[in-house]
Amino acid sequence: MIKIDHLSTSYSTIDGPVHVINDVDFEIFDNEIFGIAGESGCGKTTLLKALYDILEFPMIVDSGKLILSGEKNGKAFSYETGQIRKTWWNNISYVPQAAQSVLNPIVPLKNQFLDSIPKADKKRVPKVQTLKRVSDYLEELSLSPDLLNAYPFQLSGGMRQRVIIALATFMSPNVILADEPTTALDVVVQRGILMMLMRLQKKLKNTMVIVSHDMGVHYQIADRMGIMYSGSMIELGKTEDIFEKPIHPYTQMLVSALPRVGDKSQKTGIPGRPPALTNPPPGCRFAPRCPRATEECRETVPKLYEAEQGHFAACHFLNKE
Repeated sequence: MIKIDHLSTSYSTIDGPVHVINDVDFEIFDNEIFGIAGESGCGKTTLLKALYDILEFPMIVDSGKLILSGEKNGKAFSYETGQIRKTWWNNISYVPQAAQSVLNPIVPLKNQFLDSIPKADKKRVPKVQTLKRVSDYLEELSLSPDLLNAYPFQLSGGMRQRVIIALATFMSPNVILADEPTTALDVVVQRGILMMLMRLQKKLKNTMVIVSHDMGVHYQIADRMGIMYSGSMIELGKTEDIFEKPIHPYTQMLVSALPRVGDKSQKTGIPGRPPALTNPPPGCRFAPRCPRATEECRETVPKLYEAEQGHFAACHFLNKE
């Protein structure tokens, strides 16, 4: 469904370019929930923006490209970087970070739903009929149709988040990109949002990409996931393999720090902090924090290597072991 082909991006600053995404190369398949995890500042949101073709200054694509392809209503489609925005809402939609604040507070929700519909569909279908479709869709998502007459400021944070997800999925897109969809919500509301996303994916049989630093979110809903560190994809595989058989030292330390039911052992964090993207170290960027790092790690950038079928990691020790 999505091919990320050796993508590298940067942000232009007065002090020169800051390289954020570094030669990321992998695929996201049809009809799966794919999770992207990593510490704050590792490039998760930038990668999601690139997937959605939000390539506006100061963000620049240095090399590589994205290919969105698939089939909808019996017709095949294929779009590359620079073309993907032509199919926003229809084939791909985006739930941005802090989505609760993206709704216009002084415009009724029904108008915001109408604004999200492509012009061609607006001309073909009368407004009354479209609003009936929206009303029926809200009922399918266990939301009251009365919300259409409400203003965003009248809704709770959790309800606004549900409305945003309804907006993003109303046109039944092939791909849904969700950036931190449960941030700033209490655990009960978080569970409701996650269950809603899972029901939608099962109903639409589409591809969903979830970005979150919360490993618990990925464990609950993701089929496969990727671990990012300092702008690079360092491990990629089935979610159960990532949690039960982590390969990369960073992933191993990340998973071992998670609390588990019945485990009373003391948990420790990962020592040090991620490198600044303005001045990253040479070689493997995790080397300054890695207990197994060698001179090779400090000098040479490791490539993603398939350690087991469908399970990749970027670590020099893989080839040796």
